[in-house]
Amino acid sequence: MSKRDYYEILGVSKNADAKQIKKAYRKLALKFHPDKNPDDKAAEEKFKEAAEAYEVLSNSDKKQRYDQYGHAGMQGAAGGGFGGGGMNMDDIFSQFGDVFGGAHPFESFFGGGARGRQRVVKGSNLRIRLSLNLKEVSQGVDKKIKVSRLVNAAGVTYKTCGTCHGSGQVTRISNTILGQMQTSSPCPVCHGNGKSIDNRPSGTDANGMLKKEETVKITIPPGVEDGMQLKVSGKGNAAPLEGINGDLIVLIAIKEHDTLIRDGQNLHFDHYISFSDAALGTTSEIPTVTGKVKIKLEEGIQSGKILRLKGKGLPSVNVYGKGDLLVHINVWTPQNLQKEEKKFFENCKKSDTFTPKPTRSDKSFFDRVREMFG
Repeated sequence: MSKRDYYEILGVSKNADAKQIKKAYRKLALKFHPDKNPDDKAAEEKFKEAAEAYEVLSNSDKKQRYDQYGHAGMQGAAGGGFGGGGMNMDDIFSQFGDVFGGAHPFESFFGGGARGRQRVVKGSNLRIRLSLNLKEVSQGVDKKIKVSRLVNAAGVTYKTCGTCHGSGQVTRISNTILGQMQTSSPCPVCHGNGKSIDNRPSGTDANGMLKKEETVKITIPPGVEDGMQLKVSGKGNAAPLEGINGDLIVLIAIKEHDTLIRDGQNLHFDHYISFSDAALGTTSEIPTVTGKVKIKLEEGIQSGKILRLKGKGLPSVNVYGKGDLLVHINVWTPQNLQKEEKKFFENCKKSDTFTPKPTRSDKSFFDRVREMFG
C-alpha cells in the first residue's frame, strides 16, 4: 500500500512555514490522540501518520530531502527509514515537548494521568560500518548485510507484576509540613513495564531473549559522504517485555579510488601526457566513476591546465545536480634521452618556437588554485 503525501496528511501546502506545519500537527494530534479515542485503531493509525509527517516536515534537512526524492528519500530499508519511517509511540510522545510546550497535553485535558501507559522500553541500537566505492556513491545502491541482534524468544510468558499490580508505577505517601504528599515513580521491580517474566525457554538470557542472525536490506541514496550516519529504524536489538526495537545505525566509509580524488561533489584526475602529445595535440581516455570518456587535447596545451568535464562528478544527498570532473594536465618531461633525441632538443633550444611566451590567458598556479577554491 502506497504512503500518503506528508503535506496532504497535515493538510498544508508545500510552501507552509514551520509555524503552519506545527499548528496543523497540533490540531491532528489532539483530534486523534489514543487517550481521546480509546480502542480506536483507525484513530491511532492517523495519530502515528500525522506524527511521522511532522517529524519529517519540521526538520529542514529531512524536508528538503523529501521535497526532492519523496518517500524514496526517506526509506532506509524494508520496514525502516532514514527519516520518518517506522516511528513508535515513544518517539511520537517525545515530540510533545516541542509542540505543546513541554508537557503532555492530555495530562491536563483528561485528568492528570489519562495517558495511563506503562513505561515502554526500547531496545539498544546496533552500529555497523559499511564501505562503499565511488560508483556506489554516484548511483546509490542496495546492500544486504547480516546483522546479529537480540530478539524475544518464542514461548516466553509474562505475568502481572505483584508489586505495582500491572500499573508500572508505585505510589508513595509521605508526611510533610504542608500535609501528606503523594508521589509516583516507576516500579523498581518491573522497571515500569507492569509485567515480569513468568517462564522462559532454556538458552535465553534473563529477559527471555536470544541472539539471531538476520539479513537486512539497506538502501543507500546517491551522494553519501564519508562519516555520514544513516538510521534503519527497528533493526536494532529487540526490547524485553514486549517493548520496541532499537535502531540500526549505519556508518558510511568511502573507499579511496585508484585514480580519482573526491572533493565534495567534484572529482579530480591527474592526467599525464608526453611532451610530443602536448605539442601536437592528442585524444585521451579519461576515467570516470561509471566508465571512460574521450577528450581532445588541443596542440600546444600547457602543463597545469585544468579541463572541466561538466556533470561527471558526484551527486549530493541534499542538493540537486552533480559536480564536475576536473582533469589536471601534467606534461611529462622526457628522461634518459638517447643521443639522437638529445641532439633534437639541442636544436630546439635555438628555435624561437620553444621559447616560453606566457600571456595573461595562461593562468599561474596561484590563479588556478584561487579559481578552484574561490
